[in-house]
Amino acid sequence: MTYVFGVGRRIAPVLLSLAVALTGAIAAQAKDTLTIDLVNEPATLDPQKQWNPDSYYVYRNIFDNMLTRDNDGEIVPQVATEWEQVSDTEVVFTLRDDIVFHDGEKLTADDVVYTIERITDPDFASPQLSQFNKIIKAEAIDDHTVKLTTDGSYPALLAQLVKLSIIPEHVASAMTPEEFNAHPVGSGPYALEAWNRGVDVVLKRNDDYWGDKGPFATVIFKGVPEAATRLANLQAGAADLVVTLDSDLATQLETSGKGKPLAVNTERVAYFALNSQQAPLDNPELRKAIGYAIDREGIVEGVLAGYPKVVDEMLSPAHFGYSGEIDGYAYDPDKAAEMIAAIGPDAEVEMQLATAPVYDQRVVQAVQQMLNDAGMNVSLKMTDMATWLKDQQSSNDVAPMLTFSRWSCACQDPDGIMYPLLHSSSNWSRVSDPEIDALLDEARSELDEEKRADLYRQVNEIAVDNAYILPLYQAAIIYGAAEALEWQPTSNESMFLNRMSWTE
Repeated sequence: MTYVFGVGRRIAPVLLSLAVALTGAIAAQAKDTLTIDLVNEPATLDPQKQWNPDSYYVYRNIFDNMLTRDNDGEIVPQVATEWEQVSDTEVVFTLRDDIVFHDGEKLTADDVVYTIERITDPDFASPQLSQFNKIIKAEAIDDHTVKLTTDGSYPALLAQLVKLSIIPEHVASAMTPEEFNAHPVGSGPYALEAWNRGVDVVLKRNDDYWGDKGPFATVIFKGVPEAATRLANLQAGAADLVVTLDSDLATQLETSGKGKPLAVNTERVAYFALNSQQAPLDNPELRKAIGYAIDREGIVEGVLAGYPKVVDEMLSPAHFGYSGEIDGYAYDPDKAAEMIAAIGPDAEVEMQLATAPVYDQRVVQAVQQMLNDAGMNVSLKMTDMATWLKDQQSSNDVAPMLTFSRWSCACQDPDGIMYPLLHSSSNWSRVSDPEIDALLDEARSELDEEKRADLYRQVNEIAVDNAYILPLYQAAIIYGAAEALEWQPTSNESMFLNRMSWTE
């Protein structure tokens, strides 16, 4: 017995060491998988279809873009290593020669040309068409050189190319858009492993990636509509990163000691869209009354704990061209009520306010209450994000009358937000104003930055004067992260997995 006891005493430390090692191995294995809770599952994984945060978070890691931005917001190379403006309308790009798609085929200039021709084809009907339709020609000079020609000078070209994901011609041209959406092939740091509809999207690390490798072998994205559930998952260790927490949940997370909030003021502008092409919102007096009825400061300070910044124009301080000189509608509930009463029964018809789970419902409900307090009859219409996106891109005669939304183009340029929301040619726009159209078209071709900024200031003044669209605030986004996750959120809301890391 003494011998057995002695052996047991000698073995115990060994067993303890093995247990510690095993625990460490399990922990290391767990760190190989990153789980991210989104609000919804992606609407698409085809980067030339819908552009919305839950889709972009995922597919931006599957694809490389023509250009990208660093964490400081500066435009830097990605597929293109350098570029030269050879004339007012022509830019020549030199491409990397070591990029390989996930199926092993090399990325060449032909893929860039195909990508541009696909997204600018009106029959393809990309929701991003208005952001690329100034490009009228793309031609391959050789395997690694591309020349782009624009319809007139286009100062926003580089900013727009930041979000142009390059897709393989040999794959996409042999598939329907639906097939490519289900089985996307890119050249990014991660590749699609599985899209289990209604459950999760699983990405695997591309170990042959030309750039910085992803630190996680597997990344799982899940759609979790309830913010409180996302927070609970993070605190329980079922998620490592969660998106779109409100200020109350951020405070709860900060005091819990089970994770950390990461907040950044984005280029995203929260706004209230009015279908000015349909009665009764074709009456500018009613639109202005709505402007006076919304207490933006109250929403920012009372609901959002001061994270966002009130803006009076359809730009944020993160955009080029933000003036800070526009005066929006000051909160005046008495004036709003008087104007609505003067309009009469037309202002009292029931109107639906379109919303989706991705948006902070405290804000949406506050706006609804403010409008109803002023004498309107506003109800909420909640849909999933895919339906919301489809409704927003409908023709004016069937598009929602009222919409709370937030817009980001991930380009930090006015053309990426003001053109799609205010130009009459855009399927996102509920505005038809020839003066605005002319100014936006001119701004698209103005190379002088001072003159270009002034053109956008004029557009914003007209939009405010006519209450075509009501800017609310520069949105702040609050993420929740595991304590060990290192990541710097950026104003353009890009979730680059290969810019994250675990700390010990």
